[in-house]
Amino acid sequence: MMRRLKTKFLLLSGISLFLLLATIVTVMNTINYTTVIREADEILALLSQNKGSFEVFEDKWTSNPGDTHGGSPRPPADQGNRLPPHLSPELPYESRYFSVLLDEYGNAVLIDIGKIAAVDSGRALAYAKAVDSDRGFADDFRYVRSVEDHNVRITFLDFGRQLALFRDFLLISICIALGGFVLVLAVIFFCAGRIIRPIAESYEKQKRFITDAGHEIKTPLTIICANADLLEMELGEHESLSDIKQQAERLTVLTNDLVYLSRMEEAENDMQVIDFPISEIVSETALPFKAPALAQEKAFDCQIQPMLSIKGNAKAMGQLVSILMDNALKYSPQGGKVALALTKQNRTVTLTVTNTTATPVDREALPRLFDRFYRTDRSRNSATGGHGIGLSVAKAIVAAHGGKIHAFAMDDHTFGITAVFSA
Repeated sequence: MMRRLKTKFLLLSGISLFLLLATIVTVMNTINYTTVIREADEILALLSQNKGSFEVFEDKWTSNPGDTHGGSPRPPADQGNRLPPHLSPELPYESRYFSVLLDEYGNAVLIDIGKIAAVDSGRALAYAKAVDSDRGFADDFRYVRSVEDHNVRITFLDFGRQLALFRDFLLISICIALGGFVLVLAVIFFCAGRIIRPIAESYEKQKRFITDAGHEIKTPLTIICANADLLEMELGEHESLSDIKQQAERLTVLTNDLVYLSRMEEAENDMQVIDFPISEIVSETALPFKAPALAQEKAFDCQIQPMLSIKGNAKAMGQLVSILMDNALKYSPQGGKVALALTKQNRTVTLTVTNTTATPVDREALPRLFDRFYRTDRSRNSATGGHGIGLSVAKAIVAAHGGKIHAFAMDDHTFGITAVFSA
């Protein structure tokens, strides 16, 4: 029990932590990349507006002869050509860029490589002719295409350093996130036992209580039934005595089911597991239900694929089939239909029991049908003779065999339960 709870806790914690860190890293790097691209496009927009050059901004700080203040050039009176205030005045001198002007036939009219040393005219022209969109990347160069008269200017900005910083930030953030993930997961691993121990102990105490209480209840129930039989022998048949016997028998069945359910849910149960012919077990258990079905005027259909085997406990599997068939008969109306099918597909064996219903199937209630004491009848009327625990026992049996069980509705008046096992 502790091991299973610890595994589930670690798995859930690990997935949650991974998704959280992945989201944080993704958001940070998306914002960083968007900022880098926005900065590049803003610089390219300035270059495009000034015919692929920063010269208009560079001339802004040219001093007049003899007009100095403290040995530093002073700006001219006309400052109409100024950079946006959030950009550094050093930008025109720090940026490496080039541009190519092409005519309408794609021939080079002008190749300006005066502000970059890493690209020659041939390479610049090759970059320009490879451009197939208005803006994008060519290697580490961010480019933008603009129209000048009848020509097209393609301006390239060397953004390799900024892209390298972005890649470094991406790599570092991923490494830090992975390191944090491993570290936190290690802490959770060492603390998981202490965290889930109270839950596991509470669950174990609950199961022991059910088992112990069941054994303690059996004795007085047996005595009550025996005394009721003696009184009936002395006084004859009486309605009150019959009610006492009937309710004592119901309580005995419920107690046995609770004890069995508790045992099936034990993590280390002593159920003998062997390869057994499930086809024979299902057939032997299901066919006796044909007579009561016909007596109740209900159609009975049983389709069992022969020679199928699984690994498990034959007695428990027989009880599973009995529970499902009994449930189908109880809740199918007179003139309805009950069907059982056992098939194999690939490496799985599927047991399906279906029945028609008098009232529309409540699809919202299907996931809760395997809860203890749950009934779709909100009045909790026991006219059908059930206790609301049979399907809980069925689920425990399937889980003990490593299978899966679920309820489904084929239509508004056809209900079914499917159990799937590994062959």
